[in-house]
Amino acid sequence: MKKLFTTLSNIWKIEELRVRILYTLLILLVYRIGSFIVLPGVDPASLDTGEAKEGLLGLLNMFAGGSFSRASIFALGVMPYISASIVIQLLGIAVPYFQKLQKEGESGRKKINQITRYLTIVITALQAIGYVKSQITPDARLIAEPLFSITSMVVLTAGTMFVMWMGEKITDKGIGNGISLLIMVGIIAQLPYGISAEFLSRQNGQGGLIAFFIEFVALFAVVMFTVLIIQGTRKVPVQYAKKIVGNKQYGGVRQYIPLKLNAAGVMPIIFAQAIMFIPSTIGQFFPEAQSSLLTSFSDYTSLAYNLTFAILIILFTFFYTAITINPNQMSDDMKKNGGFVPGVKPGKTTSDYIDGVISKITLPGSIFLAIIAILPSIAIIAGVNSQFAHFFGGTSLLILVAVVLDTLQQVESHLLMRHYDGLMKTGRIKGRNPVGATTTGPAI
Repeated sequence: MKKLFTTLSNIWKIEELRVRILYTLLILLVYRIGSFIVLPGVDPASLDTGEAKEGLLGLLNMFAGGSFSRASIFALGVMPYISASIVIQLLGIAVPYFQKLQKEGESGRKKINQITRYLTIVITALQAIGYVKSQITPDARLIAEPLFSITSMVVLTAGTMFVMWMGEKITDKGIGNGISLLIMVGIIAQLPYGISAEFLSRQNGQGGLIAFFIEFVALFAVVMFTVLIIQGTRKVPVQYAKKIVGNKQYGGVRQYIPLKLNAAGVMPIIFAQAIMFIPSTIGQFFPEAQSSLLTSFSDYTSLAYNLTFAILIILFTFFYTAITINPNQMSDDMKKNGGFVPGVKPGKTTSDYIDGVISKITLPGSIFLAIIAILPSIAIIAGVNSQFAHFFGGTSLLILVAVVLDTLQQVESHLLMRHYDGLMKTGRIKGRNPVGATTTGPAI
């Protein structure tokens, strides 16, 4: 405990780190205040905010910190920005123009970021129209159409761009990845509601406080399991040849390439969820086409849904890992810098070796990721309240754990750079790329 207080005091002693933390907290406070400001022309009393949203809407509401259900000016949050980033990333795989921009360094990155912002405006405007039409009932509107839809679209678009700007400011002048922190704060804001709902349900005779305590123990175990999946790496040794320049010797040391057990992050779950929501969407547009198969795929606690969901996550993990990690480029970079894997010939042999290692670690990583993704459904089947069950796994838990680890790693870097002890008594906090981070876009 003394070690903890000493570390906290050291954090406060470093002026730059103290300013960054306070700046981050200020931006997060502004974001939370804005999430309670209702759109102009909306009657808050007529909104149905008490009913917990399920499925995709529940996920969006969690990411937005409850703004989605409150018809806030930040109702759409940063999700349009993330959607635009994913689209640009996929275009970088298939379109030569974006491939060229990715290879142009800093100037290309700035151009891609500018295109991403323009695409964010377009996506936000389209989503704002759909949000107004589907989520705000006519009796909650105090302004006549079409003025209400136009003003709401403008305000929601401006709100998303302002949230995006706040995220970028946190990344530049604060601590941690801004976009990821905003999403994490939105998820954490829903945790008290989930805990209170579960506590009330258990207090009313469904297992009592003992079951409530067991659930927290299970949640702690799931969090530890998620940390292991995120932090797990396979180190590939790389030996660099010796170079003698004058009286100095360069190289001749052994380093490691850390290959992540879960290199794809949370993206496979996002892609798989987008596909799994197709049956329910078809059911909404064509009620007469309802069948037993369609109904089972619309129920996210059914065996058919979870089995298909897990298979899709495994497939998307291999796909996303394949498009984000290029063994050929890694092999070429090592060869140019005079590096080689001991016992493996440089060139194609090294590329095949790295590709084989990636394939071997991706399979268990994808299976573990699928298990984490379906844990909320298992928790609901076991009797856990749906609001609290979301924290037992899935996208929300992966984002929480990954963002916390990345932020702590940045704090520890500041401490070690100024010759203070790190946050851990032994070892180091291994950071990872922010959730869904790409080389050209923001993190999720």
